[in-house]
Order: sequence, then C-alpha cells, then structure tokens
Amino acid sequence: MKPENEESVAPLLLTIPQVAAVLGLGRTKVYELISLQQGGIPVIRFGRAIRISQKSLREWIQQREQEAGNRSSLL
Repeated sequence: MKPENEESVAPLLLTIPQVAAVLGLGRTKVYELISLQQGGIPVIRFGRAIRISQKSLREWIQQREQEAGNRSSLL
C-alpha cells in the first residue's frame, strides 16, 4: 500500500512498447517512425535504451496533424 502523501506519477519518458500502445501501433512501426530521416519521433538515448518524452510525442503528433491539414487544404 502506498503512503498517503505519495501520488500516482505518470512517467516522463516512455519505452517503445508504451509508445506503441499509446499510438495503437506495433513495436516495429514505432521503430520505423523513429528512424525517419526527417520528421521522425524524437528520442532520448541512454546507452542502448531508447526513451521518448510524453511532451515530445504530443508535439510530434500535433505536427503530423498540421502537415496533414496543410496537404488536404491544397487539394
């Protein structure tokens, strides 16, 4: 049981499986999105460990939405 003063804290950094679950994608697809030359998901590396900040992931998604909106307005 947790002490009363200890609250549930969301992690600042997500693992690849956590990002895959949040996005509803497979692990392999997340790695593909990370490895894109331009516009890939930004990562933080700790040796071989790869982590993605929740803030960066939200911003990356917003950029994709804006790009999609700009492309659809050109049609």
